[in-house]
Amino acid sequence: MTSVSVSATTVGRIGNEGFRLGRWISSVIDGGKKVAALWGNGDYGRLGLGNLESQWKPRILNSSAFYDQSLREIACGGAHTLFLTENGRVYATGLNDFGQLGISDDRSYATEPLIVNGIPKEVVKISAGYHHSSAITVDGELYMWGKNSDGQLGLGKKAAKLVTLPSKVECLNGVSIKIASLGSEHSVAVTDKGEALSWGGGASGKLGHGHGSSILGFRKSNSEFTPRLIKDLEGVKVKSVAAGILHSACIDENGFVYIFGERAKAKMGFEEGKSVTVPSLMSKMPPSEEVACGGHHTSIITSGGELYTWGSNDNGCLGIGSTDVVHSPERVKGPFVRHPVCKVSCGWKHTAAICGGNMYTWGWGGSHGTFSEDGHSSGGQLGQGDDIDYIEPKAIDFCNKVRAWQVSCGFNHTGAILEVDKEPL
Repeated sequence: MTSVSVSATTVGRIGNEGFRLGRWISSVIDGGKKVAALWGNGDYGRLGLGNLESQWKPRILNSSAFYDQSLREIACGGAHTLFLTENGRVYATGLNDFGQLGISDDRSYATEPLIVNGIPKEVVKISAGYHHSSAITVDGELYMWGKNSDGQLGLGKKAAKLVTLPSKVECLNGVSIKIASLGSEHSVAVTDKGEALSWGGGASGKLGHGHGSSILGFRKSNSEFTPRLIKDLEGVKVKSVAAGILHSACIDENGFVYIFGERAKAKMGFEEGKSVTVPSLMSKMPPSEEVACGGHHTSIITSGGELYTWGSNDNGCLGIGSTDVVHSPERVKGPFVRHPVCKVSCGWKHTAAICGGNMYTWGWGGSHGTFSEDGHSSGGQLGQGDDIDYIEPKAIDFCNKVRAWQVSCGFNHTGAILEVDKEPL
């Protein structure tokens, strides 16, 4: 898509005028507030900066975009972004071809954050898939919207294939949802009792329900149109879950890691076989706390703050210093040897992690011009100021008065929540 400026905003001018990030923050944001920073491909307005331009370094969103509310969470999808404010309101920007913004009008995209109406209660968690979105309310109700071609919204077989406004997943009445993660055509969630649910397209076994062929050899429908309990995890209390493009993963209360979905050679930590259709326990992994799934790679943070990655290593997205495929979990070292990792997120072919309040990125920077126009790459999802691939973690140069709080990788853009120092800058 041709990069055309829609409007010139204060945010869009940062960097071009040579201002330090820290000086700009001090002039527009109160200390102690959590703000959003975004970078990478800017088409369809997914960065929320008021234009369609890509950004090779992080750009801060002015808090006035959220009526001066501090932010709690950011979620980057395929080409859209969700924001959650401290007062429990959801905003969205970017592509809206399947209604993934959850807004009331029929615009095809938005270049600045718009309020998502229709959720009657305070929201505490958000998630963005490739073309769909979700929100969890303070009392555990799940609302979903966007593309529903494979039942990924969990609204039932009779639901529309495109849902433009937040819709409550009614079949979960009486069930409290604590976590949801959205992939490309599927969704996974965890209840307050630690039960794992999945729904949507089940190709490659990514729902964990063991879909197979009928007795006559014909493939049964592998879609689930409402949330379904993953039976092989019954009796297992799940605390973390993640949905990728063709696979899913979860961690139980004892730190054991389970993975299901595509396990083609050199992708999912299994050297043989095409896919695993029910959750498979990964052996020889230290007790783990957090999991993230990308296009064809997976990241795990252990209880001790160590980071492990495995799978397809396109563009160095595993961060291990090479582009060699890794069949089993390998520890990512570098800066993570000295300090524990607390957050990780995986995009299509890039990864980001937070360690000691600093943000590190690696993998695909757009160097191969996959989305290039007129010889200019539309990458920048690593936030390093270039479109180079990095095969090891590299720190992003934020000013020293902000701390990275949370990170989310989209297909080829990245967003973070930064906490501004309460001290004067």
